[in-house]
Amino acid sequence: MLPKLKISENRRAIVTADGKPFFYLADTAWELFHRLTFEEADIYLQNRAAKGFNVIQAVALAECDGLNQPNRNGHKPLADNDPTRPNEPYWQHVDAVVKRANELGLYVGLLPTWGDKWNKKWGAGPEIFTPENARAYAKWLANRYRDDAIIWILGGDRPIENDLHRQITEAFAEGLREGDGGNHLITFHPTGGQSSSNWFADSNVLDIHMIQSGHSRGPQALKFLRHDWNLAKIRPFINGEPAYEAHPNNFQGGYEGWLDESDVRRDLYYTICSGAAGYTYGAHPIWQFCNPLLNPPINQPRMTWRKALELPGAKQLVIAKKLLEDLSTNLREPADSFLNAQEKPILPAVACRDAVGSWALIYLPESQTVDINLAILANLPAKAIFINPRTGQTTVTEQLTANETTRRFIPPASFDNTRDSLLLLKP
Repeated sequence: MLPKLKISENRRAIVTADGKPFFYLADTAWELFHRLTFEEADIYLQNRAAKGFNVIQAVALAECDGLNQPNRNGHKPLADNDPTRPNEPYWQHVDAVVKRANELGLYVGLLPTWGDKWNKKWGAGPEIFTPENARAYAKWLANRYRDDAIIWILGGDRPIENDLHRQITEAFAEGLREGDGGNHLITFHPTGGQSSSNWFADSNVLDIHMIQSGHSRGPQALKFLRHDWNLAKIRPFINGEPAYEAHPNNFQGGYEGWLDESDVRRDLYYTICSGAAGYTYGAHPIWQFCNPLLNPPINQPRMTWRKALELPGAKQLVIAKKLLEDLSTNLREPADSFLNAQEKPILPAVACRDAVGSWALIYLPESQTVDINLAILANLPAKAIFINPRTGQTTVTEQLTANETTRRFIPPASFDNTRDSLLLLKP
């Protein structure tokens, strides 16, 4: 059984029940229960476990007409679209997939429903939830999975636009806590360019904030990450939907191109260097489990989900995971104030360190030259280690002496200075 998760004492991170660091490293599999057979789900889950993920985000009442289009076994989730009348065969399939994920060491970030079922706005809908049936459904769901390794995710890519939406969301949270005795953490998946803190900054509805920084090439994620770090009510936050690999840039594709592994790494390390508690990878063909023989492709995927399992961005996440295992993931804090100057500021460099300055990590998205105030470290001498985030190759390039105050750093040419680099400073 996977250990229970809780919030760290400093309120910045997620830890296991015995206090061990847990960096939420998720994959996006919204249609997992709806569009895959159990055998296909097992192939997917084994692949993600082998690549170092520890959370899989999936939706119980799925986005793609999940109420009226049966799953691959021919079952719909609810009788007459009534949240108080679950259809047992559908949920037995969900049970089996959740159990298999847990067996492989994967927590399931489980959305009780996609947002179009309580705020249609766009999508298939229909809206079926009221505060009363939302609470009843959530209580039933949480009781069913009370002993499984679950992280609850409310929302589902829709905003809270009125009092009724807030009442429904709060009813979901109340039902979940009543159904599982508060045994699992709760967060909220917002629309693009938003954070759950827009609606819940001062409330106790959520344990963790979640950001959707969006599917565009650029540094926009930093704005949302910095905002949630600086909230008066401290809470862990996750970048739960950043740039998806193989997604059309700005939803356009064509002359705007498609997002790739460099976009994945940028949002990943921006997230890490912002003190976040987690990051969610996404591949555009995978979230929808693209198979043109079975379902119409959504928004220009250029390969099937099986081929997308081996996209390079997902493979490179293991480099970040190893780095975080070597450092204390609960003590990271932004440290950009120690970056005195940098070249190529279109994609800015970012820095973080632990609370006592025993180490510092700097991400250089364009391998730019950077001047660093060495007060970023509490003690010198130290060494500077460049890390290639594409390969994991490391190079100890410089020794920092006790009498230095500032040092200019230039990534090694062997890393290909047209791409990104990491710089680790430590004793």
